[in-house]
Amino acid sequence: MLRLLSSRCTSKVAPVWASRGKHTLPDLPYDYNALEPHISAAIMETHHAKHHATYVNNLNIAEEKLHEAEAKNDISSIISLGPALKFNGGGHINHSIFWETLSPNGGSEPCGELKTAIDRDFGSFENLKAKLTAASVGVQGSGWSWLGLDKEKGQLQVVACPNQDPLHATTGLVPLFGIDVWEHAYYLQYKNVRPDYIKAIFNVVNWENVGKRFTDA
Repeated sequence: MLRLLSSRCTSKVAPVWASRGKHTLPDLPYDYNALEPHISAAIMETHHAKHHATYVNNLNIAEEKLHEAEAKNDISSIISLGPALKFNGGGHINHSIFWETLSPNGGSEPCGELKTAIDRDFGSFENLKAKLTAASVGVQGSGWSWLGLDKEKGQLQVVACPNQDPLHATTGLVPLFGIDVWEHAYYLQYKNVRPDYIKAIFNVVNWENVGKRFTDA
């Protein structure tokens, strides 16, 4: 709904963006300690309440600056805000998916249409895990590994993205399941041994949620 800025007869109508709500940190669908012993409560609390919250806050700041620049038709400022929007917007998108694809009741195997697609495109679930593990370990510095869907080809793919680059916006693939390999996702528990963290996270993957993302796509 458009918001009036003044009650005078000559009142001006606020720009459409003024009525948009701000991004908020989503609640986790489980307690911070629910994924133990595979992912500690300390990691989950810091990761969610500190790191994800920072992405959300900085995204809101960047969008506010963007709206101001658009209102002034300040093209230079609009362009300069691109990296902040990509980084913090990607961080918010990626983590929002990440939390939902983990579960204390996870760790089984895919079933139904997703399993059929995995067997077709990778040969087996074990082959998919091997490809996701290799992609995760192979990320230099910080980033994510993803299981994504190429809707045009109807094919599953495993890819890696640097930093907080959002999968769909940068590759066109629909994100189904991602593994966060920033050190803040595992260092408190696994130190610098990323492969151990990758192995552990498969014990809490919510394949039911991943399968729903696949069928919805």
